[in-house]
Amino acid sequence: MPLVTSSEMFRKAYEGGYAIGAFNVNNMEIIQGIVNAAKQLRAPLILQVSAGARKYANQTYLVKLVEAALIDSDLPIVLHLDHGDSFELCKDCIDNGFSSVMIDASHLPFEENTALTRRVVDYAHSRDPAVVVEAELGRLEGVEDDIRVSAKDASYTDPGQVEEFVTRTGCDSLAIAIGTSHGAYKFKPGQKPELRFDILEEVARRLPGFPIVLHGASSVLPQYVETINQYGGSMPDATGIPESMLRKAASMAVCKINIDTDLRMAMTASIRQYMSLNPSHFDPRQYLGPARQAIEELVNHKIVNVLGCAGKA
Repeated sequence: MPLVTSSEMFRKAYEGGYAIGAFNVNNMEIIQGIVNAAKQLRAPLILQVSAGARKYANQTYLVKLVEAALIDSDLPIVLHLDHGDSFELCKDCIDNGFSSVMIDASHLPFEENTALTRRVVDYAHSRDPAVVVEAELGRLEGVEDDIRVSAKDASYTDPGQVEEFVTRTGCDSLAIAIGTSHGAYKFKPGQKPELRFDILEEVARRLPGFPIVLHGASSVLPQYVETINQYGGSMPDATGIPESMLRKAASMAVCKINIDTDLRMAMTASIRQYMSLNPSHFDPRQYLGPARQAIEELVNHKIVNVLGCAGKA
């Protein structure tokens, strides 16, 4: 099966009240763990590559690994650029086989965001087959790869802008800011996690049937924080989005939920534990094998308990 776009995936997800998992990938073991879980559960997948992942692993290697995943799984898989910050970056990914790109111009004023997004959309939609485009309105606080947004610069999405933005840009999906945050430190100690479902409801009312995306949606599961801390880490203030809130969002207009930090936490916790218990081992396969299994178990959990997309491939 060749790469697919997210258009049909999102249509089914919107109508079915579930979301597709968009998992960030950086190496072979992460891809294998994600795909193994999705294959067992017959779940559609979005494998996404950040600018940081392209620098680390080389885009060519990642594309070929995703092609291997297609052969191995026979699942509908989207290859997506996460947080592209320029026309040139989006164009390069489109030209090199990505079936979906995100242009993140949310740091720009509305008119500039609109113009840059429209430029990417025009190029992407001119391809045969057309490549789909995700855009963003509103800014999420937090740190992830090259993304650094302070609390003072973060802003909720203004529902009053979404109709004009989507109409003028022609984008295929829209990432909005309703209280999620990038990274593992989403909230201050004692602060209660809260998503602005009122904003999501108003956006859905203004854009009926249009797929909405949530970034910064990792839950920073306590078992991984505890394991990392037990084996030499220091993450006492790591906090995430409750999975019950994410499941509610998936039952509404949210068709794509991004998951990155939880993958990193699962992998790091497994490797820290293994190396602490087996300090004389030096074969990477000995600690990357369990790390791959940890990724698989996490993705299985997310598909079943958060996304609701098991059996939807």
